[in-house]
Amino acid sequence: MASTTFTLSRDTFGKLVMTDADGQVFEGVAPVRAFPIQSPDEGISLVLGNGKEVAWIDHIDALPELARSLLQEELEGREFMPEIARVKSVSSFATPCTWHVDTDRGETQFVLKGEEDIRRIGAASLLIADNHGIHFLIRDMFNIDKTTRKILDRFL
Repeated sequence: MASTTFTLSRDTFGKLVMTDADGQVFEGVAPVRAFPIQSPDEGISLVLGNGKEVAWIDHIDALPELARSLLQEELEGREFMPEIARVKSVSSFATPCTWHVDTDRGETQFVLKGEEDIRRIGAASLLIADNHGIHFLIRDMFNIDKTTRKILDRFL
């Protein structure tokens, strides 16, 4: 179903509810990004608990303000992928090691178990998994500070 003619709201339990153009109500829909790293605002599917798609959103900016804010709120609640702005230090260049980083969600530290936990995504992005399974994103490793780049080069 490729349509953006629907409304979004929340029920009394806080779950997302979609009403399509025909008036059919779908309770408990969940947004799923098709390309969460490379194109986070494009290609979003609204799916039911059983995985059935009930709506497709080409671009989040095509939605009315209320629907857009509800959708973004729901996505933020479901996805947790801090974006690393700067690597301040690492405890060692051998793994496991502790990384001290600044992210878009604040300063933190995590343990990198092995070099295989750093994966390239496309030409410039990196996905780093910590020892608890949390994924940290470096959106563009070529547009970061020199210190961070030097540290990353030691692990890549």
